[in-house]
Amino acid sequence: MSEDNAAVDTSLCCSSCGITAVDEVKLKECAECDLVRYCSDECLKEHKLQHKEACEKRAAELRDELLFKQPESSHLGDCPICMIPLPLYETKSTINQCCSKTMCTGCNYANQMREIEGSLQQRCPFCRKPMPSNAEECDKQRMKRIQINDPVAICREGFTQYDKGDYLSAFEYYTRAAGLGDVDAHYRLGRLYHFGHGVEKDIEKEMYHLEQATIGGHPTARHNIGAHEWTNGKMKRAVKHMIIAATQGNDSSIKALMEMFKGGFVDKDDLAATLRAHQAAVNATKSPQREAAEEYYRNRRCK
Repeated sequence: MSEDNAAVDTSLCCSSCGITAVDEVKLKECAECDLVRYCSDECLKEHKLQHKEACEKRAAELRDELLFKQPESSHLGDCPICMIPLPLYETKSTINQCCSKTMCTGCNYANQMREIEGSLQQRCPFCRKPMPSNAEECDKQRMKRIQINDPVAICREGFTQYDKGDYLSAFEYYTRAAGLGDVDAHYRLGRLYHFGHGVEKDIEKEMYHLEQATIGGHPTARHNIGAHEWTNGKMKRAVKHMIIAATQGNDSSIKALMEMFKGGFVDKDDLAATLRAHQAAVNATKSPQREAAEEYYRNRRCK
């Protein structure tokens, strides 16, 4: 029998009792890895100790495949109106409470100019609902979104509670939002575990949430993991994380790579390629409309 056929036969047999998959027998993959299959829970338990070492090794490999995969975009994605990638910096975008959509300053600016010129009522540029006139209305809109399990609104409420110093409530909101798939909530949970705000400091839980955020495309979470790996002497992993975060447009990762280059941990060609990719990521978030908005708001602040 050829090696290929042997591999195929193994995948069709229970790794504990050896029974072959037939119509009556359905095999289930190990929940942690893709190496073995079992016909029953009893077989899984019997084979657990024998399989443990290979399982843990393969599970770590699969986790790294996810962790080091180059994201197609940051966790922020594109502005839902102009469809240009959103900048990484929060000051260059706005989350409207009515629909929980994050829009760039350029689209908000264009909408405001249109409304001013036409003496129109202020409305959300995405969902077209009237904009709240005060903080109380804004809070009501956010609470409505929270009641329908909007993960973005829930995460923002966590941020609001954190700002007030209510770390326990922030933890509860972040946990709820993370459970609904919010990437930024995972990042913020990681920070809570790092500083011990509302929870006991826990490096394992911090790394878990930062990894979840990193897999979701969060460049700051990836940068922090890279810094953690560097501190623990895992230079190659640290460099890989910093390069990926930098190619997403993260400025802090570029600075870290510069220092790593001085220490001889980053190749000159790799650094040059990363610098070009970083600039391309930053340029991709620019547009004439966004530049006009920045100039407009900058002039208003100066007055």
